[in-house]
Amino acid sequence: MFTGLVEEVGECLWIRQSAASTQLIIVATRVNRDIHIGDSLAVNGCCLTLTSHRRDQLVFDLLEETLVRTNLRHLRPGDPVNLERALRADARLGGHFVQGHVDAVGTVLQADASGKDLKLKIQIPRELSHYLAWKGSIAINGVSLTVGELSDESLAVWIIPHTLKKTNLGQLAINDPVNIEFDILAKYAERILQKS
Repeated sequence: MFTGLVEEVGECLWIRQSAASTQLIIVATRVNRDIHIGDSLAVNGCCLTLTSHRRDQLVFDLLEETLVRTNLRHLRPGDPVNLERALRADARLGGHFVQGHVDAVGTVLQADASGKDLKLKIQIPRELSHYLAWKGSIAINGVSLTVGELSDESLAVWIIPHTLKKTNLGQLAINDPVNIEFDILAKYAERILQKS
């Protein structure tokens, strides 16, 4: 479980594919100080398990499902990635509950400055739009944000300067893929109503 509050922007070192597996190697200087093999780390909002590390290099195995459902398959060496360690039980919950289970990959339609802020408009799969609510929570690349505009095919969020500085969202351009995780409360509500 995560909060959507990014601790560090790491860097993709490389993705290594073989017949047996796919590995993602990232460089991180902060989160690597208190992480152990087997720990969970959200990478662009996708919960991954640390399989090995050496100094500032963190290694993760990627499932085929992960490659299909996330933007991690698009990473190239040098690309920035948002990183967050799993939530501790004694920590404050400053964002919202984020599982690290990416629901879909959206596409950046608009990235416009609005004063010192940035307005991001993201295309989403129409069949998943019912999980969104105006002023509801959304995780984009693992960042907890508030939906400011909503349609059946897109959403818009405004990003403040602090978030632009501390995440990779400020580096997004039109047509870039982003990981989307809808609020877990909407998914459970839907399931309960289906059973009623």
